[in-house]
Amino acid sequence: MADTPSIRAEYELRGVRGFYAQSGDDYRNPHEPQVRRCIEMAVKTWRPDLGRVLDLAAGSGEATLALRDLGATIIDGIDPYTASAYLARTAQAAERFTFEDVAAGALAGRRYNLIVCSFALHLCEASRLPAVAQQLGLIGDALLILTPHKRPLIRAEWGWNFVGEVVVDRVRARFYRSATPGGASPARP
Repeated sequence: MADTPSIRAEYELRGVRGFYAQSGDDYRNPHEPQVRRCIEMAVKTWRPDLGRVLDLAAGSGEATLALRDLGATIIDGIDPYTASAYLARTAQAAERFTFEDVAAGALAGRRYNLIVCSFALHLCEASRLPAVAQQLGLIGDALLILTPHKRPLIRAEWGWNFVGEVVVDRVRARFYRSATPGGASPARP
């Protein structure tokens, strides 16, 4: 993707879906070295269980490859736009769920020790973000969000407790623990 406009400029020009419709099969995150270092720092700092991991909005597998190198062996990838790029790099298929699907409960009944969302959750519509976060809180024990922005911030009332943040070359890794570990339904007032 050298000599091409920035991904942010492409989002503004074609929209997120338009960008990935045209570029998804060949997508590579230009910040992969920072993503890898953030994941390494997060694992060293917070020691999440890597037994079963969900790579949400997996791109071309940047997080999956980093997590494999750190010892994770069971990793499910999900990305509605870059499944071909993910398969090419990781030799495993990615399911094609969208944030809308996740918000509607498409992952209900699954269980993950760690959910990683790299360079994508800030693209989720603000009105949909609470439902996505709540659904993820019901299926995961820990959440690691990598973002080039200060957003999104996941709120406690969405089912997650903020633990901490590391920053590598302006890439942020925010770590959260589920307020409902083990998938228990949150108490209702």
